[in-house]
This record gives sequence, C-alpha cells and structure tokens, in this order.
Amino acid sequence: MLLDRYLLASKGFEDHLRAVPAGGWHAPTPCTEWDVRALVNHMTRGNLNYVGLLGGATREEFLAARDADALGADPVTAFTESVRACADALAGSGVLDRVVDYPLGELTGRRALAVRTADSTVHTWDLARALGRDETLDPGLVAWLDEDHDAIFAGLELNSRVFAAPLPGESGEARQDRVLRRFGRDPRSPAGRPAR
Repeated sequence: MLLDRYLLASKGFEDHLRAVPAGGWHAPTPCTEWDVRALVNHMTRGNLNYVGLLGGATREEFLAARDADALGADPVTAFTESVRACADALAGSGVLDRVVDYPLGELTGRRALAVRTADSTVHTWDLARALGRDETLDPGLVAWLDEDHDAIFAGLELNSRVFAAPLPGESGEARQDRVLRRFGRDPRSPAGRPAR
C-alpha cells in the first residue's frame, strides 16, 4: 500500500512530464529557483538519492548530489528509471524499518517513503501549473496528505531550504488547496506562489 501510493504519485508526475513541449523546459514553476527542467531534475535526482540513503549513504552525500544533473539527453527515461530504482530499493527486505540518515533528521525507511511520496505529489501540481495543464491531484493522495501531514513530518527539521513556508488557509477552501497551502503554494496566484 505504501509503495503503491509512491508509484501513484510518481505516475501523476510522469503523465505531465510526457507532455512537456520542446520549448517548455525553461518555463517557470511555483518553485521560485527552478524552471521545468530543474524541477524534473530535482525529482529524478531525489529518487536516486533515496536509493543511496537506503543503501547507507549519509545526509552529506545526499545533499552533495542534490543538484547534480540526472536527466542527460532523455529526461523522461531518466525519471521513469529513477522511479523504478527507488521503488526497487524500497521494496527490499527490512528496508521500511531501517533508519536512514535523511537530511532533515533520522527516520525510518517507512517515513522516508512517506516524505518522498508527499514531495512527488506536491511537485506534480508544480509541474502541471508550469505547463498550464489540469492541476487536479489524485483525491486519495490529497486526502492522505491532508490527514497525515503532521505524522509524516513530525520531528523533522523543516526549513526554507527544503520546504516553502506554509501559507494561511482560507475559509471554505477545497481540500487540495488546503494541502497545497501547507506546502507554501498559493493555488489562486497565477504563479502558484505568494506575490512578493
């Protein structure tokens, strides 16, 4: 079930990735420092870095490789292969109970998988917004993030280098919008982030 959720989130990202037009790689995203290509690289490199963590890599090694190019000439293939590698690593015997040296604090493979799934879900919205595509996230993933957010991130040293600061909610907003605001996204802003 946990791994299925990660694969579902990754598939949502892949669906948008396959629709990136030839001239769309430098389009801005709600992640202020990244264009589309940098966002896709973040996702691909993130999957590969999780493979490293699950194999015993340190947080320093994770962070050192965080921005290294993982896409090469074929971003779609690079991403899909990274998803498979990450899923295979997570499916290993005892991996979900192993403690890994995650950059925001030590956590079990089970919680690392939850953080990876959350990241994949939110960045799916970022990519959809950047491409002007349907931004509707999987309702099951949205419900899970809404209900389990605090448990997923409990005790982690959250900071602005890794996560955008949460935005205040609005009365009567949709569940997806509430989830996105917890991750610093502004669904009502054309840019997907607060105006500066």
